[in-house]
Amino acid sequence: MEKIEIRTESINLDQLLKWANIAATGGEAKHLIQSGEVLINGIVETRRGKKVYRNDVVTVSGQSFKVV
Repeated sequence: MEKIEIRTESINLDQLLKWANIAATGGEAKHLIQSGEVLINGIVETRRGKKVYRNDVVTVSGQSFKVV
């Protein structure tokens, strides 16, 4: 499991996907999220503005990332 380090208490899901280079653009991040391909702690998340916190696990297309 890869780790993604954030410098703030939380980050929006779409921003996290761009920050971690999972999505190249905001449009790509939006598509991934709205198509149901993104899970936070094992639950499908379709809101781009969902806050992600340290210790959350984000899974995209079967690949998991831990936010630290």
